[in-house]
Amino acid sequence: QVRLVESGGGLVQAGGSLRLSCAASRTIFSINAMGWYRQAPGKQRELVAITTNGGSTNYADSVKGRFTISRDNDKDAVYLQMNSLKPEDTAVYYCMAKTNGVSSRTYWGQGTQVTVSS
Repeated sequence: QVRLVESGGGLVQAGGSLRLSCAASRTIFSINAMGWYRQAPGKQRELVAITTNGGSTNYADSVKGRFTISRDNDKDAVYLQMNSLKPEDTAVYYCMAKTNGVSSRTYWGQGTQVTVSS
């Protein structure tokens, strides 16, 4: 079926920036929200940022003011601009898309590694 594919991860020094991208392998209909989660070593997966169809956004407190989520609805794509990166941002970042309706589905990417050195 549909795959979400992330890109843009890598190794950066503290204070640096990265831009993550996520796109569907083919059209996903009736998307309600898209977002980014991350999972650091030894920790549970947590929400980083999410955006809904109406354009509202929510961010984890730890990334507010540093990360910006954006969408291209026509392309079923979502982006995460990460600035002022900190070592504690090191994690695998996962893209998510959720559809509407009684047959609602949640799609996940396979993750992209972000490593921030001290």
